[in-house]
Amino acid sequence: MCDKMLVFSDSFHKEKTKGNLMARIPLPTQLLGLLGWLVLSFAAAAIGGLASANAGPFYQQLVRPGWAPPGWVFAPVWSALYGLMAVAAWLVWRARGFQGAGGALYLFLAQLAVNALWSWLFFAWRQGAWALGEVLILWALIAATVLAFWRVLPLAGALLLPYLAWVGFASYLTLVLWRLNPLLLA
Repeated sequence: MCDKMLVFSDSFHKEKTKGNLMARIPLPTQLLGLLGWLVLSFAAAAIGGLASANAGPFYQQLVRPGWAPPGWVFAPVWSALYGLMAVAAWLVWRARGFQGAGGALYLFLAQLAVNALWSWLFFAWRQGAWALGEVLILWALIAATVLAFWRVLPLAGALLLPYLAWVGFASYLTLVLWRLNPLLLA
């Protein structure tokens, strides 16, 4: 009886970790992977940050709706979201690697690049219509990434839900700001 329990337990463990690279990736490699996803995500943040370095005065001069957040809110919210994005990508990579989750991870990289572009369109180049179109594409890419991550690991998809919600809010804010400021956001 005890032998049968061990066989069942072993086969259950193999099935549970089937397709899960985490069981085979050494801990130091996993931690380096996490560091890599954090660096990549925050590099995208830095690229966007270069465009929005002088965003404070510009944002203050925009006519804003009463529900628009104050400028100081954006940095901590985006910092938390970039951290969640990195952890989500790391979990997917750790579970399946690029071989098993390449499509999901390439979607992640695509949305990360599109994310970095928005600040340039809105703050540096002041192109309201382009920023609006781009943020809608970003939202669609994030939604696709959520679904792709969810298929690999539901937790990874769930970690991107606050990001999806925030970009949905940012999309509407972009539309309203563009309409209220046609001379500043050509």
